[in-house]
Amino acid sequence: MSMTEKAVMDFTVQTKNYRIEEHPQSKRMYHIEIEKSALDAFFEKAKDVSVQELEYVPYMRFIVSQYLLDVLDEDFGKTLRAILHDRETGGYTIGLNEDHADTDKYVIFSTAISYLVGDPNFDAMTGNYYARFSVKHTDNSDSYLRQAYRLFTLHTDGTFVDEPTDWLLMMKMEEENAVGGESRLIHLDDWEELDYYYNHPLAQKEITYKAPSSKNVAQEVQRKTFFHDNGKPCICFIDQFAYPASVSEAQYLRDMSHSLENDKNLVELKLPVGNLVMLNNLFWMHGRAPFEKNENLHRELLRQRGRFVE
Repeated sequence: MSMTEKAVMDFTVQTKNYRIEEHPQSKRMYHIEIEKSALDAFFEKAKDVSVQELEYVPYMRFIVSQYLLDVLDEDFGKTLRAILHDRETGGYTIGLNEDHADTDKYVIFSTAISYLVGDPNFDAMTGNYYARFSVKHTDNSDSYLRQAYRLFTLHTDGTFVDEPTDWLLMMKMEEENAVGGESRLIHLDDWEELDYYYNHPLAQKEITYKAPSSKNVAQEVQRKTFFHDNGKPCICFIDQFAYPASVSEAQYLRDMSHSLENDKNLVELKLPVGNLVMLNNLFWMHGRAPFEKNENLHRELLRQRGRFVE
């Protein structure tokens, strides 16, 4: 049983090799469990594929995505795309169990998932189609991304690049001595003050976005805060990289950010090591709660983001 490309499922999908059900933390999301035997079969098919080969030979990324379909079924990729395209949902979690606790396997698996959905963008921060980065006790970076003890405010990805960023994938690779640091998520339609900020006179004003030096992106782009997709409001915003041109624009963005951060419908997602969350970046916003201080704190994340491909 599978979803069509445009219809949301309102039931549990159970096949021989995987199960899809409502996420325990959010009715807007699904959780997908793949049977151990199917994961074993996938990694057996991919046993000769290295992470370096995925980085150097782009077509191999499609090959590993087909390996996953070979093991599961052809409907699996259609179902992932349907969830992400559906405005009522737009997100899911999926992962590997402790039998496959290996960061190379995490890269291979996340690549298989992302290439079933679309085409990942080049990540200038790392010079690859994905990024891996750590959060530790001390950091001197120029953004909130690696700063463990600050609230990483709600935002969308791709604000400062001139290319579509339709979806986002984040996978937890390693974690030690970490308390807090949950992924903070909100679906735009659950935001109580959406109508006010969407209908605000500055909602359609183009805002300049510029990235800090660590992102390795020199361009400036102009983005409207709100736009439409399939007739529904979507958002493009990150507080750190927005350069408003007036006090009124700055107040609008500040107040909007405060409204989002304090909305009662915000979800703090628990994501185990070896699991990933994938979201529609047009109407889901994400951030990170602060960690509790610990000198031995360590978390490594993998990120992919890109565009949908018909």
